[in-house]
Amino acid sequence: MSPDAMVMHFVGASALILVAAHAAGWLARKLKQPYIVGQLTAGIALGPSLLGSLAPDAYDSLFPDGIGPALTGFAQFALVVFLFAVGYELDLKVLGSRARTAVTVALAAFVVPMAVGSGCALLFQEQLRDLGMPRDLSPAMVVFAGVALSITAVPVLTAIVRENGLARTVPGVVAVSAAGLLDVIGWTVLAGTMMDGAGDGHALGWPWRALLAAGFTALMLVAARPLLRLLLWGPRTRMEPSLRLALLIGFALGSAWVTHSLGLHVIFGALLAGVVVPREEGGTLDPELVRPLHDVSSLLLPFFFVVSGQSVALDTMDATGWVALLVVTVLAVTTKIGSGTVAARLGGLDRDDARTVGVLLSARGLTELIALNAGLQAGLLSEPLYTVLVFMALTTTLLTQPLLLLTRHLAERPRPAHSPPVPVADMG
Repeated sequence: MSPDAMVMHFVGASALILVAAHAAGWLARKLKQPYIVGQLTAGIALGPSLLGSLAPDAYDSLFPDGIGPALTGFAQFALVVFLFAVGYELDLKVLGSRARTAVTVALAAFVVPMAVGSGCALLFQEQLRDLGMPRDLSPAMVVFAGVALSITAVPVLTAIVRENGLARTVPGVVAVSAAGLLDVIGWTVLAGTMMDGAGDGHALGWPWRALLAAGFTALMLVAARPLLRLLLWGPRTRMEPSLRLALLIGFALGSAWVTHSLGLHVIFGALLAGVVVPREEGGTLDPELVRPLHDVSSLLLPFFFVVSGQSVALDTMDATGWVALLVVTVLAVTTKIGSGTVAARLGGLDRDDARTVGVLLSARGLTELIALNAGLQAGLLSEPLYTVLVFMALTTTLLTQPLLLLTRHLAERPRPAHSPPVPVADMG
């Protein structure tokens, strides 16, 4: 196939990806589900399992092997921009007077699923062999299994909180705050796991790479932040919005390249770049930066969903796979909701608010998919197990809204006179 023909194939595939993904996102929102759920479903549908099975000639024509690198490049670019925005918007100051409660909830909602996931990986190694995993799991694989159950999707959770009118309520604030802390903990553990799991392909051992990664992080925090503050907000150097956006996206891409070179995924460099970017005076977000970042990532993220969907293999889902999906989904929901609810209750929330926090933390969505994609690329997951975990992420996200409505229904029931709610003022 000539280069011109390949370019036109890419253009046609891009048109289909964008239209299908955003139409599915619109439909998901009409069904009271997060926009991202529709996009993820469209990405899977355009993969080899559905489109490739139902119309193999059309699939081969739309997605020939030659356009794979271009699709992957667009997907990685979208991922860097999206996670750069996540890092920029991450603000743990939102904890405020509820810091103790949020920290308690975050630790419980990470440690319990982490322990259950890692423990199950060790207990069921024989069953995991049927899903393509090796006989003896490496420590990185065991830890990654725990991380896969521990993740909460902050963007999806924030959207659910906003769309349900919970943004200014106690459970909404606690859930968003705890999810932000969970992000910090989860990505840190995942970074260590990825570095240990990707050691075979690098000349330097993981201790040296860990030391270089720590040095790069310190350099970013100590030197990059004040330099960016001078360039972006200095009285003589303040840039126009378009130039500022271009500079910062280039900064995020460079940071992602460095962490990838150290054996980490590009996601860590993108997040770090977002975290070190200074805010405006008073700590407020720059709307002229946030808005275009959201627009760019929203436009291009469907490429990431399609590339991720290429590795979803429904034809590998035999009886063992479907049983594994059921077990993993039940564990993912119960460990998150149970640990989050109990920790919120211990932190001073009443029964109904505590349940709401637990349900909100069970949403995984895009963040889970990013972690799973990174684990697959690092060789920590087989394709059959990756397929199981992708459907777990989709199912837990779909269940969040119905479970939230059920929690509201339970909260509206008359309370017994002898069990008044815990006053908000008593929270830590």
